[in-house]
Amino acid sequence: MDVKNQVIAIIAEQALLEPQDVSMDSTLASLGIDSLGLVESIFAIEEAFNITVPFNANAPRESDFDISTVASIVAGIERLRAEQAA
Repeated sequence: MDVKNQVIAIIAEQALLEPQDVSMDSTLASLGIDSLGLVESIFAIEEAFNITVPFNANAPRESDFDISTVASIVAGIERLRAEQAA
């Protein structure tokens, strides 16, 4: 499973939706994911991809990880994985 589909599956599970109901331009808020769901999503992503996401739930706007859309989360994970592989 590629990064995009895996992220969509994780987010869909947190939002109690089917993966086909999650688009790349969806925001977590539009999917009904609250701050607790966001933290749980981040943990699930970290575990699934064996990465550490630089995200501070107490100051999300100060974090070096864009969670504004599903696409930005996918891009951030791909960047982290590339940095980890380097």
